[in-house]
Amino acid sequence: MRSLLDSFSEGDILVADRYYCSFMMIALLGQRKVDVCVRLHQSREIDFRRGQRLGPDDHLITWTKPARPAWMDEETYATIPDSLTLREIRYCIVEPGRRVQVLTVVTTLLDADTYSRQDIAQLYGFRWNSELDIRSIKQALNLVHLRCKSPEMVRREFWATLLGYNLIRTTTAAAAVLHHKQPREISFTSTCQYVLASWSLLSADQFPATQILPRCRTMLAQIAQCEVANRPGRIEPREIKRRRHRYKLMQEPRATLRARLKPN
Repeated sequence: MRSLLDSFSEGDILVADRYYCSFMMIALLGQRKVDVCVRLHQSREIDFRRGQRLGPDDHLITWTKPARPAWMDEETYATIPDSLTLREIRYCIVEPGRRVQVLTVVTTLLDADTYSRQDIAQLYGFRWNSELDIRSIKQALNLVHLRCKSPEMVRREFWATLLGYNLIRTTTAAAAVLHHKQPREISFTSTCQYVLASWSLLSADQFPATQILPRCRTMLAQIAQCEVANRPGRIEPREIKRRRHRYKLMQEPRATLRARLKPN
């Protein structure tokens, strides 16, 4: 919890799923002047007849302070306010040929004149980018399976991968700025491939020092050309196309299994 809070600073906005829709989480972020836009947790009751009405399916509500959770100390609990005034909106996602999906979002952006209901709905739609980023880290950077064994080395492998991810994203942003595009319009996987290819050439001292900067500019131009298609409302099944081998799971040390296979 502490590491999550430390990753935000004043003026940031947390756009997240239902897991972060809790009184304590919103209050702790509010102490850091961080706004929140999260989907309403399924255990909370929805009633747009109550509260201060701001518009259709848009009103202000008040949450009261719950009992102290086990993970929070009494000193921190004493700093939590007794109530929170939040804004609750509801909107529908309509796609031809599919059932209408109704979403209810809670946010600390209370000013309806500055942030309309449509603005809040569009802001929450950006949450899907976090799912894509996690997929990029796990699949493109091969973090789906950690190879180290000791806890210390696992932490190093994890943070080294995140460092590489940030460097790739920074390179993508530089290519987008130079060529007047949005960073999300450029393929992350293609950027990885261009960076690895250029790194291999530059590390082999195949270019003199005077050609390194032009080479980097050429690389950024090539990266900017790797655009991803506009795919609004994309839906993919969570199913595996390729069947894995039907071997049993390894539940014993490899040395023990090898010894068992050796002839007596």
